[in-house]
Amino acid sequence: MIRSRLAGLLLCAASLTLGLEAQAQPAPSRTLRVVPHADLKTLDPVAASIVITRMHGLMIYETLFAWDSKLQPHPQMVESFSTAPDKLSWSFTLRPGLKFHDGQPVTTRDVIASLKRWMARDTIGGKLGEYTEGLEAVDDRTFTLKLKRPMALVPFALGSAVGQIPVIMRESDAKSDPMKPVTEAIGSGPFRFNRAEWRSGARVVYDRNPDYVPRSEPADGLAGGRVVKLDRVEWTIMPDAATAAAAIQTGEIDIWEQPSQDLISTIAKSRDVKVERYSNLANQVMLRPNHLYPPFNNPKARLALAYATDQADFLAAGFGDEEWWKRCNAYFVCGAPNGTEVGSEAYAKPDLATAKKLLAESGYKGEKLVLSTSNDIAPIGRMAEVAAQSLKEVGFNVDVQFADWGTVTTRQQNRGTVDQGGWNLFVTYASGATMQSPMTNIGTNMGCEKAWAGWPCDAEAERLRGAVVDAPDEASGKLAIEALHRRLAEVQPYRVLGQFDQPYARRSNISGVLAAPVMLFWNIEKK
Repeated sequence: MIRSRLAGLLLCAASLTLGLEAQAQPAPSRTLRVVPHADLKTLDPVAASIVITRMHGLMIYETLFAWDSKLQPHPQMVESFSTAPDKLSWSFTLRPGLKFHDGQPVTTRDVIASLKRWMARDTIGGKLGEYTEGLEAVDDRTFTLKLKRPMALVPFALGSAVGQIPVIMRESDAKSDPMKPVTEAIGSGPFRFNRAEWRSGARVVYDRNPDYVPRSEPADGLAGGRVVKLDRVEWTIMPDAATAAAAIQTGEIDIWEQPSQDLISTIAKSRDVKVERYSNLANQVMLRPNHLYPPFNNPKARLALAYATDQADFLAAGFGDEEWWKRCNAYFVCGAPNGTEVGSEAYAKPDLATAKKLLAESGYKGEKLVLSTSNDIAPIGRMAEVAAQSLKEVGFNVDVQFADWGTVTTRQQNRGTVDQGGWNLFVTYASGATMQSPMTNIGTNMGCEKAWAGWPCDAEAERLRGAVVDAPDEASGKLAIEALHRRLAEVQPYRVLGQFDQPYARRSNISGVLAAPVMLFWNIEKK
């Protein structure tokens, strides 16, 4: 249960010249070369919840608290904190010496502006915002959080590594419109973003921050000491899986963050390549409808999605061998503490007759529906094609439109009609750490305009989600989660398409990869 998780609160060896850029760089042995799963388009981890932007955000920014490998929160930027006896006031003091990459000190003014911006965008941030009476700076290092009513999840929320993460930005950046991405990339974290060498579609570069002082505790997930043992991390964008597979085998790259499932057995045969998992929870796949417009503003059309789709078809197309995936209708992830499937039993297998009946009752007349997707992330593109075929069988008129992943994720934020550049459906997946909690699951937030792309709106689901937060004990919390899950199964904010394990591949001379919601690059050594 959610509450139970709160119990336990480089120096350069040489230099090179690259082309005409004449950039001084560390020797190859201290440069980690990584192929990430996608290109970096959005630099602001409060504006975008996509994994590649969160990976970027965790390189350069920090949060007040951080989750360990078991998703328990620990102080990160915070040196100490306390709670008043009535649990309505929290006091936090920052660690001394925190400094942004431009040399400015991190102050509570930066913190307060950052938290307010995050509360306007994120699922769990929005929930904390509902409970918040005010944020007030006591001095440059100490601030208070005053609540309208007690909320035990405060440290858990402030350490979130999922959705839109509560990174601490400079006040000038954080005071910008929360609905518009910040284009600066200046944090206080262990790496600095090397904007001069950023080449969209080709390369992203991060340099070790020489001014960063890590915590003294051992690294554990996102928590503890973020000790950087490299001089430089380069992300090389390789959309072609065969090219990436060859690069990891020859040593051209050191880590392939998300190897193509159909090539895992091939690369694993190399004695110099190791294929491993870095997350303790499976990822969840979803088919997300746009609730703003017909037909999916009608719950009957969304239920038709559930009855029309066979999870195995999607998972086999996306992730190959069943060793890596399993059927699951739990919104909060099978195998996780909140992973109930109650209320979703009817969707375990397709029922095409029921799907057709519900679709007709929804008032749908065969209008074209746009399914926006990309082949940049191959499993998503393959699963989108399965979705189109499955839905056509029950009467949906689906037009699959492919674009690069950056364009797809930008389009997802468009609230307009299809004629205005909007969309009706997309397939995606999210980490188990994101989806396992009603407070962080981006898809089950049904708070209307405050919700994630798709903007589902259901007052009863939101009431039940609030009841989970307010549950006084674990037994009550379990009942609250079951009641919420039954409601979600009725209104279908998205169709759960099952879950899968995503391994990563590394060269045998790479060690220290931490278990976390996304891949982290501190603690890693290259020998």
